[in-house]
Amino acid sequence: MSVAWWAWAAVMLGVAAMLAIDLFLHRDNHVIGFREAAVWSGVWIAAGLLFGAILWWWQGGEAAGTYFAGYLIEKALSIDNVFVFALIFTAFAVPPALQHKVLFWGVIGALVFRLAFIFVGVELLETFFWTAYLFGAFLVYTGYKMAFRHGEQTPPDRNPVVRLVRRVIPTDPRYHGARFFTRTGRGRVATLLFVVLIAVEATDLIFAIDSVAAILAITTSTFIVWTANAFAILGLRSLYFCLAGLLRRFVHLHYGLAVLLAFAGVKLILSETPVGKLPIPLTLGVIVVTIGVSIAWSLVATRAAGTAEAAAGSGDGDRVPPAPVDHAATGHDTPDHDTAAPRVP
Repeated sequence: MSVAWWAWAAVMLGVAAMLAIDLFLHRDNHVIGFREAAVWSGVWIAAGLLFGAILWWWQGGEAAGTYFAGYLIEKALSIDNVFVFALIFTAFAVPPALQHKVLFWGVIGALVFRLAFIFVGVELLETFFWTAYLFGAFLVYTGYKMAFRHGEQTPPDRNPVVRLVRRVIPTDPRYHGARFFTRTGRGRVATLLFVVLIAVEATDLIFAIDSVAAILAITTSTFIVWTANAFAILGLRSLYFCLAGLLRRFVHLHYGLAVLLAFAGVKLILSETPVGKLPIPLTLGVIVVTIGVSIAWSLVATRAAGTAEAAAGSGDGDRVPPAPVDHAATGHDTPDHDTAAPRVP
């Protein structure tokens, strides 16, 4: 699919405009509530669907179907990003009011990473046919790891990139409001919020490799791959604030994501065999059914567990006292207020 330069320019300007609006509306670093996150999630999803409709009118049903398949698989994989972001924010005790800023700049980094990976990946697939087998095997292996080794994650503070930043850049182990850098007696130093941003970016770099490879299994059109990634990633912040309190319910979702990654790997391998590329309607069907089944399975399983737990704790003797309120994590720090450093596990 050949796309003129003006189409690329229009998409880039549209993405930049949406990011600018989002940054302006959240310039006060307020705590994002569920209602606000849900509204913004609806806005970003509507933008992604609208672009798909424009693509259908402009390039036809096959291009639009390919875009929607890529968009759905990226959106599904981004839920796993949310799990890891929650782990990072918990480990570093990030105040709720500062989480949106970290995710905003994290999304910009994610868009840059994906743009680079897309052009490199497409060039490799079109130049060396055997890279399809390598990418396909990588996706199948990633799916296996997600299914059977999902709980094995490196603590954020032990991430090699984070440790390197702490060694290279002078760092103050405290939050200084919403600032990434501040001045102390030692001069200009990075704050703990900057370390959190690096942890988010380093984690998303790994996710970018998986997600880009998965969409390349569907199409090698750089325009479709990039736009599917961009519109899915734009809603990642709102998705986090919508799902942060529900993550414990998605206990079996990683099995569905593992199936999708393995399916993408097999699809990519088959594209270089006499079987050829699998039809887009089949791909869309597999994505929708897999995500739907894994989410429904998770909700049913956790509902049963929640009912049993409620029944077990119904007696007065089993009643658990409410947890104390952590006033330091309410997120109402002013830009000039120094927050004490949390204890990082």
